[in-house]
Amino acid sequence: MFARLDEVEHRYDAIEQQLQSPALDRDTVRELGKEHAALAEIVKAYRQYKALQKELRDSKEILKHEADDELKLLAKEEIELLQARVASSEKELAILLLPKDPNDEKNVLLEIRAGTGGEEASLFAADLTRMYQRFAEQKRWQCEHLSATLSANGGYKEIILLISGNKVYSFLKFERGVHRVQRVPTTESQGRIHTSACTVAVMPEADAIDIKVDQKDLEISVCRASGAGGQHVNTTDSAVRIVHKPTGTVVECQDERSQLKNKERALKILYAKLYEQAEEQQQQSISADRKLQVGSGDRSEKIRTYNFPQGRVSDHRINLTLYRLAAVMDGDLQEIITALHADHRSKML
Repeated sequence: MFARLDEVEHRYDAIEQQLQSPALDRDTVRELGKEHAALAEIVKAYRQYKALQKELRDSKEILKHEADDELKLLAKEEIELLQARVASSEKELAILLLPKDPNDEKNVLLEIRAGTGGEEASLFAADLTRMYQRFAEQKRWQCEHLSATLSANGGYKEIILLISGNKVYSFLKFERGVHRVQRVPTTESQGRIHTSACTVAVMPEADAIDIKVDQKDLEISVCRASGAGGQHVNTTDSAVRIVHKPTGTVVECQDERSQLKNKERALKILYAKLYEQAEEQQQQSISADRKLQVGSGDRSEKIRTYNFPQGRVSDHRINLTLYRLAAVMDGDLQEIITALHADHRSKML
């Protein structure tokens, strides 16, 4: 680990020297600046660690040559404190050296689909949508509806949100999977508890740079929009349907009155879906990497249960149960997300 840290510090110093050169072009300066910023936290922590090690050595020397019993006692106390700080610093350095997820800085397309449970599942999809919107507000992220299909009772059969902000994917990447709810539906006259489920997909926002798409592989068609939407519904060909022929991926968007805007949104969703497919294929080919993931990420896997009668939420991947369901449904997800990240780091270490 320390050989790697020495390499990182050497590279950091070399970049600082390079950045002082007036001959660098703008693109090179930007790339070097990005790498410099990525290494800065590691280098700072490593230099603090080396300073602590020096303090520890000095304190041990003082103890070795000190004759005064009172001063010896003080030196021993100082050594114990420094040893604890050094051990803590070593753990921090190990975490900082873990491989970074290249998608962590990306925005996210969050797709919520009603699963088993009929109309109750669509209402739960609406509840999950609000939960993530409230969490986004707390993080001061931007949240935009890209596409939605309403159910008869005002819930969502399917909804796709674009969440933009600082490190959105790093916070939400472990939310993908099956979310199960246990509660008495509003339509239940006997007061019986029903179990319903929704699937949540978390896709890093991608564009043509991230995923290469040949325009010849796209089949784009337009049609009249259907459903609620005002006077323009069924009067103009504004709805857009895109099929990516090599993979069979189909995307539809009709939320906007403008055909152009619907096409832009549909392409954004398509790029994200194709990027996610490429990521999944890569992960499946590396079995060792799959073992390090928190859960399999498979959408058939039940990851969390929201039990309304007992007021609890349980994340089954890390055996975490919280008895404050109302706060979680109002967007207070940080404790769960922090625990998932800690578990992920411990497995990688």
